[in-house]
Amino acid sequence: MVSTLPWSVMNPNDEPRAQRPLRDVHRAVIEWYRRSCRDLPWRAPERTAWGVLVSEIMLQQTPVTRVLPVWLRWQQRWPTPGDLAGAPPADVVRAWDRLGYPRRALRLHAAAQRIRDEHAGEVPGNHAELLALPGIGAYTAAAVAVFAFGQRHTVVDTNIRRVEARLFSGRALPSRSLTAAETRCAESALPEDVAESVAWNQAVMELGALVCTARAPRCEECPVRDACAWVAAGKPPAENAPRGQSWHGTDRQVRGAIMAVLRAAEEPVARPLLLTDRAGSEQLAAGHAAPPDVVVERLTALWRLSAPVEQRERALTGLVRDGLASLEGEGVSLPR
Repeated sequence: MVSTLPWSVMNPNDEPRAQRPLRDVHRAVIEWYRRSCRDLPWRAPERTAWGVLVSEIMLQQTPVTRVLPVWLRWQQRWPTPGDLAGAPPADVVRAWDRLGYPRRALRLHAAAQRIRDEHAGEVPGNHAELLALPGIGAYTAAAVAVFAFGQRHTVVDTNIRRVEARLFSGRALPSRSLTAAETRCAESALPEDVAESVAWNQAVMELGALVCTARAPRCEECPVRDACAWVAAGKPPAENAPRGQSWHGTDRQVRGAIMAVLRAAEEPVARPLLLTDRAGSEQLAAGHAAPPDVVVERLTALWRLSAPVEQRERALTGLVRDGLASLEGEGVSLPR
């Protein structure tokens, strides 16, 4: 990488080196954020630490447009950790709706119970205590400490990694998994001032979500375009282009279809109905009570997948193992 790149490049120690002051980069990105950020309820002045925690769990691998209506319903139904902690697991999984990766719902439920039992019902503001909650990893603990409590921590999510890979190292995309070098770079780029560090974390994340996107970056709208090492290098293609994720025919698709049936059912669903490899009407005619129409609709969607019985068995076994489904004789339901 040439040393004449504007503003900033990576040095051999993987730290951002500014030919113009890094504070200029900070200022430009933060000012852009204040003009252009989305109006989201978990960013509102009246936000709660619990609301921030719920949003961070929901937003993992799930776009804002899908999260927003579910988050609003959750906050209305379970406005505090104690409210969620006392809810039946089946209600929690059902309310997770179609956000995907439903184990997150159970982990959030477990975290709420720990908060109720060990933290007097208040989300802890200590980073180490956040990290000790069930299902809370390094990213989520840092994000809650920063966005809910205004603390200075390095937040590194997919969007931040991509922005800093382009801005500081001239790479189109970061490595597939977080590296120690990326973490050191993010730590070095973080402003020393606490309030500014919070704003920087928010702003870089939003820049990656709205402008510096993975597939179609809008560089002409970027507030630090003239600082970007990737732009200065001629926008070289990614060395590790993302692989398209298959969905049709996967175990994940079958698991999701089974979960859709269980969410719709108020009573246990006959196990043979979930595992049939032929028209479901044959099973319904074999002596099983006809389920409600909404359950039949979800069952029909499952049957149309034409997934092999072995795959359905594997998917159902995995759901039971993960605590997302319960077996009651020949019936299957959401966790009790």
